[in-house]
Amino acid sequence: MKVRTIVSMAVGAMLAALTVAPAAASSASVGAVYTLSNATAGNAVIAYARGVDGQLTPLGTFATGGLGSGAGLGSQGAVTLSDNGRWLLAVDAGSDEITSFAVGGDHRLAVADRVASGGAHPISVTIEGGLVYVVNDGGSGGIAGFHIDGRGQLTAIAGSERPLTTDASQPAQISLTPDARHVVVTEKATNQITSYAIGANGAAGAPQAVTSAGETPFGFAFDKRGNLVVSEAYGGAPDASTVSSYAVTGAGAALIDGPVATTETAACWVVVTGNGKFAYAANTGSGTLSGYAIGHDGSLTLLDADGVTGMSGGSPADLSRSANSKFVYVRSGGSIVTFAVGHRGDLTNLGTTAVQAGIVGLASR
Repeated sequence: MKVRTIVSMAVGAMLAALTVAPAAASSASVGAVYTLSNATAGNAVIAYARGVDGQLTPLGTFATGGLGSGAGLGSQGAVTLSDNGRWLLAVDAGSDEITSFAVGGDHRLAVADRVASGGAHPISVTIEGGLVYVVNDGGSGGIAGFHIDGRGQLTAIAGSERPLTTDASQPAQISLTPDARHVVVTEKATNQITSYAIGANGAAGAPQAVTSAGETPFGFAFDKRGNLVVSEAYGGAPDASTVSSYAVTGAGAALIDGPVATTETAACWVVVTGNGKFAYAANTGSGTLSGYAIGHDGSLTLLDADGVTGMSGGSPADLSRSANSKFVYVRSGGSIVTFAVGHRGDLTNLGTTAVQAGIVGLASR
């Protein structure tokens, strides 16, 4: 049964204002970066304004009204933005909910709605147009879908709750395809990439599972042609990680290329530039990022022979990019590392912004 906390936009704005740290956005702010506290005492989105030079300025902390889990989620997509930048979605893993926020012109957030996630322990959420889907990894796991309206209100879609391949599949990410015709989930424990066709009412159909080209499929992103680029962590085996690309069809994910080695350890997160030319994988076990050129046919070519396109240090995890793809952001522990993206896909480390311990997820515009 759906449990809704109905919050009007005006009330949501006031509640958000009460939790915002007194920091003014720079007049040169052209975007924002968001991460999630995942705190058990009260979950919150932590926001930073992005300057034209990619540097980050504290913007505020915005309570979801739900609870975090207080532990790593092992996922990509704990917080996500709509393509038009109007809505931000966050998982409340500790209270089995998802929260929608309206994004203001100054990049600050106002709670629009909070609803039950349709399962236990939501870890990843996706939005495309008027559709929202979430994957839960608690209990028997599974996915659930919602419609989001012009006020940011979320309404559960009848018949959208679907299982994963097993009750212990350990999902890593859920995402709708750019055309919103399918929703895709990577399953770490089963080495499966599972997709569901989306029906006319927004409900997902039966799962179509294919075996991943590489072991431990984790984070993924789509290129401009709708091809899927997936990291494969190989259970954290030293220097064994790979990346593969797939076309998403009604019969499931069809391999295009891979597995293509990163030569690094524990590639777990992926981001693709807006022009679809480059993909980057965060190698958690190596403290590096591996870059790939994406061909017109979806093929992948490692940019650097040694697999090191960027050095983040620490344990890089969640990845996101600015709306103009000039910058890539990496969550490493309790910090965010900023990289400038060169014309040939090269990455230049611009520095690190300390946030706080325990953060999960990363989204930017």
